[in-house]
Amino acid sequence: MGLSTSSVITLHINGEKHTLPVDHRTTLLDALRERLDLTGTKKGCDQGQCGACTVLVDGRRTVACLQFAVAVEGREITTIEGMATGGRLHPVQQAFLDLDGYQCGYCTPGQICSAIGMLAEHAAGWPSAASRDVRPAAGPAPLTPEEIRERMSGNLCRCSAYTSIVEAVARAADADASSAVDAPARSGEAAA
Repeated sequence: MGLSTSSVITLHINGEKHTLPVDHRTTLLDALRERLDLTGTKKGCDQGQCGACTVLVDGRRTVACLQFAVAVEGREITTIEGMATGGRLHPVQQAFLDLDGYQCGYCTPGQICSAIGMLAEHAAGWPSAASRDVRPAAGPAPLTPEEIRERMSGNLCRCSAYTSIVEAVARAADADASSAVDAPARSGEAAA
């Protein structure tokens, strides 16, 4: 008797648990789109080269077309459908909307998920190939347009909205930085 090629798994997606039977070869992308009807995550190249299927797994960027669904069981998966909270867009989503960081919109969900993951990587001090000083003591590199382009280089836009994408990511980074600066003052005021 051969080994089973399918399992029943539970995926934690956007704060909800989804239990479903899957073939072991099912990618996370196909589980999201075909089995759970979460179609915001797009299928582009299906080879991990375009970034259209980027989602966050435990807060880190992942191309869902190369990730087996069984390998992410029990981990926190966030898709574009889970970015807005309380009817309010995520700051990256709002920046993309305000600055036209999209044209046809097909790559936009992957671009947004990638940008959110990239900003977290930057905040954690991860250097990129464009970072001039990679010593830990130097801290995060400034998010220059060159730095943003390098960090987002795994996400392709067929319409070439790159200038607006870079501007949107920079604006979201500035909003994150200013809210981090304002947070201690607000919490101090609340305590007073």
